[in-house]
Amino acid sequence: MTDFTLDCFLESGNAYKAALMLELCGADWAPRRVSFFAGETRSEDFKALNIMGEAPVLTHHKVDGDVVLSQSGAILDYLSREFDRFGPANEDERREILRWILWDNHKLTSYTATARFMSLFQKKPEDPITLFFAARAKNAWKVLEAHLGTRDFVATGHPTIADLSLCGYLFWPEQIGMDPAAYPNITAWLDRISALPGYKRPEDLMPSGIDPATANA
Repeated sequence: MTDFTLDCFLESGNAYKAALMLELCGADWAPRRVSFFAGETRSEDFKALNIMGEAPVLTHHKVDGDVVLSQSGAILDYLSREFDRFGPANEDERREILRWILWDNHKLTSYTATARFMSLFQKKPEDPITLFFAARAKNAWKVLEAHLGTRDFVATGHPTIADLSLCGYLFWPEQIGMDPAAYPNITAWLDRISALPGYKRPEDLMPSGIDPATANA
């Protein structure tokens, strides 16, 4: 058995955040496919694992009992402490990392992921609600673009879990409707993340939650 199991599917940017962190840390881990598009996260079995009915879920298999975590921000924080990687160097950095992860969950990922889901998977690109979320997402992109104009990484002078949280959905520019040329600072920042040793794209880390070819993965 591996040290970690990640309940995940490649279409989820939130799952990608956790999978990428595990890979960058050199963890002994394995993905377990979540059949999201068949409704698995709404099943009683899955809710017994995570009452929120959401992926990802990380299980750390330990001698004295499993540690089970949900929510990508909590997972990133846990793994950062376990591996002593991508964390803060001091209390000021800790607060800055937390500030950007909270902003990501409230402003960046929340709007970007919802607009993408409605447009790409629900096939409602012109729905007024989709357009509202897309506009809010673009406002968040502008904030991040401006912030990255004077720095290489989001929260500190080195890559942290804040970067891994914010980047989750931004490696899919076509799917989220982002023109990389219009956001050169974000594009350069994503290039720096993809240059980290061990970096892999989501399709290289996780099975699809929709593709029948991976149904038994």
